[in-house]
Amino acid sequence: MTQTESEITGNSTTKIFKCGTVAIVGRPNVGKSTLLNHILGMKLAITSRKAQTTRHRLLGIHTTEDTQFLFVDTPGFQQKHLNALNKGLNKTVTQVLTEVDVVLFVIEPMKLGDADRKVLSLLSEKTPTILVVNKSDLMGDKGNLLPLIQDFDLEFPFSEIVPVSAKKSLNLDELLASIRKYLPEQAAIYPEDELTDKNERFLAAELVREKIFRLLGDEIPYSVTVEIEKFEIDGKLRRIFCAIIVDKESQKPMLIGKSGEKMKQISTEARQDMEKLFGSKVYLETWVKVRGGWADDERALKSLGY
Repeated sequence: MTQTESEITGNSTTKIFKCGTVAIVGRPNVGKSTLLNHILGMKLAITSRKAQTTRHRLLGIHTTEDTQFLFVDTPGFQQKHLNALNKGLNKTVTQVLTEVDVVLFVIEPMKLGDADRKVLSLLSEKTPTILVVNKSDLMGDKGNLLPLIQDFDLEFPFSEIVPVSAKKSLNLDELLASIRKYLPEQAAIYPEDELTDKNERFLAAELVREKIFRLLGDEIPYSVTVEIEKFEIDGKLRRIFCAIIVDKESQKPMLIGKSGEKMKQISTEARQDMEKLFGSKVYLETWVKVRGGWADDERALKSLGY
């Protein structure tokens, strides 16, 4: 008799606990961070319509009564603008793939291309891999998914194929059930109420960077990073002092805006999100600094946490 999902002891049944790591990978802007946020039931990973919003390996912890899922949100694999920053991000993706128990390969329906196949080429057949077809609610007739699924199934031996809509939280329970099958039996690694391994300083910087991605044009966000210079907790008040770092002096006016309006909007929206996430009042002060060539300077990247 083999041991499966339950251990039988006399007349009682004890559910086996599982815990393991799950990489969320895919080309840029396919909905990886949105998927993580909706599984966790809260906004942890920053999102925008622009590709390559995610720059850091982010752990999201989802604990149920019989499973602890350790989701690793990764940057989208970048094939353009291969400066030192993006080369480092690609290295993060390939490293994560060697360390996890399960891989979620996220794609969009009817939008397959070379970028998807590049990520697919990084996957190992030794690691259980689930094909997650995101935004499947936009397909209309579910029969339209079949050619897509067959196309990918010929290219890689996926363990399972699960259509979801991350934004609408559709089919996420089914996705979690599929993932659980491939996780190892072991005790939880983190306390059940813990949601991430990142500290508040990191999360505050990411929320500011998200607003820059959402509120500015297509070029500026990729030349910007955010550094928290001081983070103080005084009872239920957090005082956060934040430098927005740009590559060129000419980029400062675009961030600040006429009469400082753009910077005010970035700061206000970031502060509001911080207050929701931290559950406290936040005093946020932001300013712009120029550090030329930071995205191609390995020493600068290291000092900035990349």
